[in-house]
Amino acid sequence: MLNIVVLDGYTLNPGDLDWAGLEKLGKVTIYDRTHADEIVPRSIDAQIVLTNKTPMTSETLAQLPKLQYIGVLATGYNIVDTEAAKNQGIAVANVPTYSTHSVAQFVFALLMELCHRVQRHSDAVFEGEWTRSVDFSFTRAPLIELANKTIGLIGLGRIGRQTAQIAQAFGMHVLAVGSGRRTPPEIAGVEWVELNELLERSDVVSLHCPMTPSTERMLNAERIALMKPSAILINTSRGQLIEDQALADALNEGTIAGAALDVLSTEPPTPDNPLLSARNCVITPHIAWATKEARGRLMEIAVKNVQCFINGKAENIVN
Repeated sequence: MLNIVVLDGYTLNPGDLDWAGLEKLGKVTIYDRTHADEIVPRSIDAQIVLTNKTPMTSETLAQLPKLQYIGVLATGYNIVDTEAAKNQGIAVANVPTYSTHSVAQFVFALLMELCHRVQRHSDAVFEGEWTRSVDFSFTRAPLIELANKTIGLIGLGRIGRQTAQIAQAFGMHVLAVGSGRRTPPEIAGVEWVELNELLERSDVVSLHCPMTPSTERMLNAERIALMKPSAILINTSRGQLIEDQALADALNEGTIAGAALDVLSTEPPTPDNPLLSARNCVITPHIAWATKEARGRLMEIAVKNVQCFINGKAENIVN
C-alpha cells in the first residue's frame, strides 16, 4: 500500500471538506501544518507527498529516497524545486483552473471596497452617525462608478479573461498586456497594448500573471509613476510582482489613489512591511482562491492527479 502524506492540509480543508477520496488510494497521514524541521521526518517513508506551501527544496528531496510524486495543492508550484525533483525521478503535479471564478469574483470584491467603502459606511451607521445626521444621506469616502472606466489586465489567462468578462458587464473598457506572441488572440472587447501604455491609460490595473524572473517587481517606482493619480491597483496574483516600498510611497504621496492586495511579497507579512501602514490600502490574507466551491474543486483535482499517477497516466505534471 502506498504511503501518502499531506504536509499542510488545514488551509485546503479546515474541516468543511473530507479526505475520503484520497484515503481510498493508500495509507494517508494528514498534518494541518508542518514546520521546516519536521518535513523530512514526516515524509521519510512516503512515496507520495501533498503540499500547499510547505517547501520541498533540493536539500529536502535528497533526504527522501522513497519519494516518487509531489502533488502541489495549488496552481503555483514555486515551493518545489522542480528541477531537483526531475533529476531525482520525482514527478511534480499542480492543480490548474480550480479557482478561476472565485479569484475573478474577488478582484471585484476588492475593487468594490475601494469604490464604495461599504464596511466603513456600515460601521458609521451602526455607530449612530446616520441617526444623528441632519441629512437623509451622507458619505465618508468618495464613491466611484465603474461604467466607462478603463481596466488594464496584466496577464490574460483564464482568470484574466474571466475578470475581463466581469469588467465588461460593469461597462468598463478592457486593455490587456500582450502575451509576447506576434499576434495576440482576438478577444471581443479587449484591446492589446504594451505595458507602459496600459499603465498610463487605465483607471484600474489588475495583475493576473505568474511570478517569474521577468515579472518579479515589474511594478517598481518607475512604472507605478506612469499610472494616473486617480488609478487603483489590484493584485490577486503574486505579491512579488510589486515592489512594496515603491507602492507604499506612491499611496502615501498620492501618486495613485488606492490599492487592494490579496497577496504580499512575504506571507504572512513581517510587521515592518510598509504596505501595512500605507494610505488607502486594503489587504486581505491571500483568500481569493479559498471559497468552499473552489477548494472542493482543488481537492477533487488533486485526488484525481494522484489516481492518474498511480495508474501510470500522470496529469498536470509541471516538471
